[in-house]
Amino acid sequence: MKATVCELPNNWTDSDKYWNLLIKHLEQEQSDLLVLPEMPFFKWVTRYSDVSQDLWEQAVKAHDAWINRLNELPVELIIASRPAIENNQYLNKGFVFTHDKGIIFVHDKYYLPDEPGYYESSWYEKGNGVFDIINISGLKIGFLICTEIWFTERARQYLKQGVDIIICPRATPESKIDIWVTGGKAAAIVSGAFCLSSNYNGPNTQEENFGGTGWIINPERGDVLGTTSLNQEFLTIDIDINDAKNAKTTYPRYVKE
Repeated sequence: MKATVCELPNNWTDSDKYWNLLIKHLEQEQSDLLVLPEMPFFKWVTRYSDVSQDLWEQAVKAHDAWINRLNELPVELIIASRPAIENNQYLNKGFVFTHDKGIIFVHDKYYLPDEPGYYESSWYEKGNGVFDIINISGLKIGFLICTEIWFTERARQYLKQGVDIIICPRATPESKIDIWVTGGKAAAIVSGAFCLSSNYNGPNTQEENFGGTGWIINPERGDVLGTTSLNQEFLTIDIDINDAKNAKTTYPRYVKE
């Protein structure tokens, strides 16, 4: 199957420029799966230390509007996360979208940072702590949303569920990009699954930019099959899901606890 990851400016939805470029890329590559960055359809609200209910509600409405346009994208599976208000809780919800089933919520982000540019635990609440896979289109998919990638026991948990692909939508800084790729490699090795991630690029705070560098990493040895860059904001690679199934039988995945 062909998987697509990307890096996008935080204001990419201000016009249809990047949307149209994405459609063109997906058509040319005939991609099967697309990963978008974390909460991709509104500016990154958690950069602000002052929490605003009105701004969160604006972000929710913007995501509603753009998710209604996902049928315009010529790809079977679209995966990201989105801000939501559910039972009076503010949440960051990982979802899978298909043209026939619409949006399916899979996982609510549980591990939340709280620091300049990323005041997430101030803005919204933890999810319920459930890390389960979704079986869809013949794939077993799990989420590690951004910071969650550092909790490798969750990757091991996904291994036990037979995961094929771990999805990591991100909003991560330029100054720490090398460690994020390392985190993706660790998640792939521990879970025996492909790890796919998309991120923002360009400005975040006055002090720091987003780091871009979407990736596709293989399950056996954590080899980086490819990364995005400012010169290649969309990346599509043909991956063999059987590689994830085979990796479950090799070291260190087979070792009993």
